[in-house]
Amino acid sequence: MDKRYAFIGNDAVGDVVRERLDAAGWTRTDDVASAAMVVTYCTSQTALEDAYFDENGIVQAASPHTVLVDLSASTPSFARELNAVAIVSDLASIEAPLVVADPMQPDALSDRDNLMCLVGGEEDDVEAARPVLDALVGTVQETGGPGSAQLARAAYTLQTSAQIMSAIEADALYRAVQRSSAAFGATFGRAGATTPEAEQVLAAVNAGRFDGAYTVEMLMSELSAALMAADDVDLILPQAEACLHLLELLAV
Repeated sequence: MDKRYAFIGNDAVGDVVRERLDAAGWTRTDDVASAAMVVTYCTSQTALEDAYFDENGIVQAASPHTVLVDLSASTPSFARELNAVAIVSDLASIEAPLVVADPMQPDALSDRDNLMCLVGGEEDDVEAARPVLDALVGTVQETGGPGSAQLARAAYTLQTSAQIMSAIEADALYRAVQRSSAAFGATFGRAGATTPEAEQVLAAVNAGRFDGAYTVEMLMSELSAALMAADDVDLILPQAEACLHLLELLAV
């Protein structure tokens, strides 16, 4: 089995990919044409489209039978389009959007058990990509055919972002009441967490810990992908739009 691979995209995720695959006996190459497996992770749809479909992009550069494994959060329509182009080009395409179980963990990306991939694609192609996925993440969850993993990722993102927003707003309320009631000697503790995700967020906020490996840019890319997926079917998601706007302000 040819175990040469290339990585294109985000440096932080690239470091993790290179460390895990090198340890699993794969050999890095910067030449896409010589790679048996090409792994990508981009934090914008534009960058992802350029990486694959540019004049000198992966689809043009890859040799026949190369397996393309995309870890990015994108849309079901993009995943299906890439799969169709890959078939015509004699390539294999796998969508395997990365999921970080505890985004507040300082070493969120380096802890293999904190990472999961939702995997969609043709059955034979998924099987070909399985050794790479098993080396990268603790859990691989197959979802079905092309587009299915990105749809599942979008649903996961919407629920996670809602939990993060609600936890932060609840914490803000507690803090505001504590400040306004300080003169009366009232104590209210802290906001209670109703989900593990909320607990992780509140613990990080109360510790003042905002320098983890999982970044605002990554969450924004996942939420943007979910909103684009909704837009593709003419669906408006007000809560997600508000969350993305707040994240944009936070990034600024």
